[in-house]
Amino acid sequence: MTFREIAEAIGRRLRVPVAGVAPEGAGDHFGFLGPLVSLDSPTSSAGTRERLGWRPTRPALIADIAEGR
Repeated sequence: MTFREIAEAIGRRLRVPVAGVAPEGAGDHFGFLGPLVSLDSPTSSAGTRERLGWRPTRPALIADIAEGR
């Protein structure tokens, strides 16, 4: 899931427009969080699920945002 998908879900929930920001403009737009949001860092819960037997039972992030949590 990308930061864009998360921002779009929040925008839909709050009924506000969402605009893209180029990676080189992230520092100006997001301040100290700029380096974080401009990273490409794919992750997965597969290792946690396998090692710990974790099985999520609650809604995924986008669904959770859509429900207003």
